[in-house]
Amino acid sequence: MSRKKNIVIDEKTPLLVLAGPMFLELFLNIMLNNVDTVMLSHYDEYAVGAVGNANTILFMMNILFNVIATATSVVVAQYLGAKQNDKMNMIYTLAIAVNLVVGLVLSGVFCAANPLIMNFLQVSPEMRPYSMIYIYIVGGGGFVSAVFMVMLQILRCNGYTKVGMWVSFAINIVNIGGNWLFLYGPLTFLNMGVAGVAISTIVARALAVVATIAFFYIKKIGRFSLRYLNPFPAKLLGQMVKIGLPTAGENLTYNLYQTTLLSFVNGMGNDSVNARSYCLMLISFAMIFSNASAMSTQIITGHLVGAGKSEEAYKRVFKTLRTSMPITIALASINAIVCRYTLQIFTHNQNIIALGQMIMIVDIFVEMGRCLNMTFVCSLKAAGAYIFPLIMGLVCNWGLGLTTGYIAGVVMGFGVAGIFAGTATDECIRGLIVMYYWYKKKWVGKAIVNNKEIPGLEQGDPG
Repeated sequence: MSRKKNIVIDEKTPLLVLAGPMFLELFLNIMLNNVDTVMLSHYDEYAVGAVGNANTILFMMNILFNVIATATSVVVAQYLGAKQNDKMNMIYTLAIAVNLVVGLVLSGVFCAANPLIMNFLQVSPEMRPYSMIYIYIVGGGGFVSAVFMVMLQILRCNGYTKVGMWVSFAINIVNIGGNWLFLYGPLTFLNMGVAGVAISTIVARALAVVATIAFFYIKKIGRFSLRYLNPFPAKLLGQMVKIGLPTAGENLTYNLYQTTLLSFVNGMGNDSVNARSYCLMLISFAMIFSNASAMSTQIITGHLVGAGKSEEAYKRVFKTLRTSMPITIALASINAIVCRYTLQIFTHNQNIIALGQMIMIVDIFVEMGRCLNMTFVCSLKAAGAYIFPLIMGLVCNWGLGLTTGYIAGVVMGFGVAGIFAGTATDECIRGLIVMYYWYKKKWVGKAIVNNKEIPGLEQGDPG
């Protein structure tokens, strides 16, 4: 099979060429995450909470799948940048094979541990059957998500970011259609409810995997074959795990940190809890541009570092920040200005709306810091410096964010807005630290690609 020439990604690649499709993809993913809840809310009130409980656990599964998926984005981008195309089929096959095996193992473990999970979460008797069936079906098919996550990273790093956007759109359509069939349409006589919703979710994801693999071959990006793993590239796999584990650890500690902050909010009353929940939904739509910009910059940085263009990578990240920061501030400010009206979509409780307004004002500073963090942390990982972001996450999340949030929100009585002030402190100070690390070029020389020898593990240290 002849291989089609890669889309060129270098220092001249416009940010929005990559970030635009990713923005729409992330937007559609948020919609997909909420569609089951919205449709189930009109079916059974217990089903909504049950699926929420199940998704809390399944989210942890996705973090584990992201170990190899994240490493794939770094390795593929750097090797493509280094023009070592003869190694790509081996890397593609290794990433897919390893995440598939991990997915199968974790799917089995989560299904086997389902009753224990229900006991740990103290799921009510009314919700337990719904939660368990959802985990059995969606968790049991978790290996599908594992493969899909890797395929998306492979296509993105080859410049095909629009594929994720269109596939996400298709997933939404299939999922909504499937939900309707089981909940309100011709298949309601089966009385499957949550099971039907879970089935439509898995079917949509499976079709997404088929679509991305088909695109991979149609565009002649590469091939998958076990013969590329003979001899088995154990050193490269080890390097990928070393890249992915710190990212997974960073995500896990951040979610544990946010869960602890939530425990503070829970002690402030139902209005505070609801205000936080509604604001997070609005914030999620505002922060996806920063996320898309950071992910795009990670791809570009990986290509440049792999090509040995450290100076171009250095300048390109600051150029991205000059674009993404003003847009981020504008989106967060608009959110704060119009939140009195957007919050009325969810509630007419004036106390909740007042609390929400304070949260959204503080969130402007949260988003500024988050933009700094995502831009430079993603770029550091792309350059091979993946340990430093983990250390900064641990220190700043717990040393700054949690402490400041508790003092401002609980001790000083500023409530849920004080909790968000703690998050703003964490994001802004951590963002300035990682920016300084990038500015001082301490990431130079940590690339995983070695132009002389595969898999290039001897170059640089992981710090």
